[in-house]
Amino acid sequence: MTSLPIGLIIEGLVAVLLVITIAYCWILNRRLQRLRADEQTLRATISELMTATEIAERAILGLKTTAAEADKSLGRRLKEAETMSHTLADQIGEGDKVFTRISQIAGAARSAAQQRELPPASDPYTAQPQAAPPPHTNGHLAGEPSILQQAPAVEPERKRSSRASDIRSAAAEATARLEEFRNKRKGAAA
Repeated sequence: MTSLPIGLIIEGLVAVLLVITIAYCWILNRRLQRLRADEQTLRATISELMTATEIAERAILGLKTTAAEADKSLGRRLKEAETMSHTLADQIGEGDKVFTRISQIAGAARSAAQQRELPPASDPYTAQPQAAPPPHTNGHLAGEPSILQQAPAVEPERKRSSRASDIRSAAAEATARLEEFRNKRKGAAA
């Protein structure tokens, strides 16, 4: 028995290789089962991905529609804003003209008020004869109105001076407002 028959060694070797093959097939079967389970998960993931893609495509179409509507609306509003800007510019120009007229009127009123306030310059070299006062009648000078008759003459003068001061204050206020508006406009333009 020194040597085993070669056939028996070959058969033993084949048996060992068969056991190794069976073990490898068993391991391979388990891996294939895992892969099939992963395939189900992968299919579910793929179907979810397709659903998400469809939802995203619908959302993109909605966004495109919304963007187009916003563009149209913005275009309309820009045209309205430009129209309003031109209208305001025209109105500001007209306001400047009115302000200029008011300034001219106020200047004329100021100069007229100053001329009324200044006494007329008298020439000391030309002496004018003074008339003698008329004789008294009933406590009044002849031809001179009574105090009651003088009051209405003073009242219109007061009304004129108060109107002139009202016009001056209104002109000054309008000037201040216009200057403030011009400063704001220059600040907005810068």
